[in-house]
Order: sequence, then structure tokens, then C-alpha cells
Amino acid sequence: MPVLAALRRDLAAVVARDPAARGPVEVALCYPGVWAVWGYRLAHALWERGLHLPARFISQVVRMYTGIEIHPAATIGPGFFIDHGVGVVIGETAEIGADVTLYQGVTLGGTSLNLGKRHPTIGDRVVVGAGAKVLGSFAVGDGARIGANAVVVRPVPPDSVVVGVPGEIVAGREGRPAAGALEHGDLPDVLGQTLIDLVARVEQLEGLVAGGEPPRAPRYTTDAAGVWHEAADFQI
Repeated sequence: MPVLAALRRDLAAVVARDPAARGPVEVALCYPGVWAVWGYRLAHALWERGLHLPARFISQVVRMYTGIEIHPAATIGPGFFIDHGVGVVIGETAEIGADVTLYQGVTLGGTSLNLGKRHPTIGDRVVVGAGAKVLGSFAVGDGARIGANAVVVRPVPPDSVVVGVPGEIVAGREGRPAAGALEHGDLPDVLGQTLIDLVARVEQLEGLVAGGEPPRAPRYTTDAAGVWHEAADFQI
């Protein structure tokens, strides 16, 4: 893709995905995530031409001003959006597809000292939530969502949801999400559901030991807002 076309698509990606953006001029002047991506594109062009020292120098200047560090050797597709951006780190052998969204504090890092491929490959339309760490030379499939503060160390299938430490695949998705749609309120509560299941099992066992009927529903559950309460249909 020509450089100017890539820059325009970067602007359009921010306007489309950030409701606070009021137009491309504001985005170009006020969004450090955009500055970091544009600085990367310049540094990457120099890196590809063998000018490694100038490329690294530009990336460090951009890091100083934005708090975002992108190695100039990384490969990043069009429509890339870093929201807020402070603390984002993208390693040398990382590969990022089209229309990917990263939030603040994300790390695309490595777990090896080998000189080969050691950073993740991120598919198209992937969204990585704030503070998440994706570590290793594996692939994250197209359309996947990684929840905030997840630590992902294994491959992620397309159109799936990953949460937790270490990251667990908790859901597949029917169809593909709109580009950049994180749906923060639609991430499963893995720990909460595990506790609900354990409570239900304990109540069943207590009922059997006491010689009564086991309960037909968990005593506790969570509502749509994630608030715990006693289930209305609980019976002993």
C-alpha cells in the first residue's frame, strides 16, 4: 500500500473506532497513538533499506514523546489503531495484520533469546485490551479478542475470546466482530463462574450427606452487572 494511502487509512481507523475523535485533523494533531504509528512507518521504511541505526533512533525519539515503543523491524498492516497508547511495546519480529486495535499497556513480546521469530503474529481485526501481554512466537487468529490484563502464551483460534492469567480461551464467536469492536462488557467471568459451580457442587454433596434432596439450582449467581446474589429459585 502506498505511504499516503496507509496514513489516510490510519486516520480513518481512529475516526471509525474512537467515539471521542471529532475528525481527522484532530486525530492527526492530538493522538499520540497515531504519531507512534506514523513514526514507525517512517522508521520501518528506513529499516527495509538497511538504514538500521537511523530507524532505531527515530523509534526511540517517538518512544520518548509518546510512551509507545515499536521496533522498526516489526511488520504492521494498514488501519492500525493504538488507543491512548502509553506503555505499548511491540517487539522486533511481531507481525500485525489489518485493522488491529491495541489499548494502553499492551505488550507483544518474546520469551526466547533466539535471533529468529520470537514475537507473536496478530491476525486481522484483532482487539487487545488494556494491559494485556501476548508473549511468544505463536499466532492470534483473525477477529480474536483478548481481554484486559490477560497474559497470552498459547495460540489463539480465530473469532475467539481470551481472558485470565494465563490466558484461557473461554468462547468462540459466531460470525466476525466489526473491526475494533472490543465489547468490554461482554467478557466472561471465568473465576466467578467457577466459584458458582463449586458452590453448587458443595450444596449438592451436603444435601446427599444429610439424606435430603440436592438443590436444583446454585445458591449464588451473578446478574448482568456482575453483582453476586442468592438465586431466587434455590431450593434445598
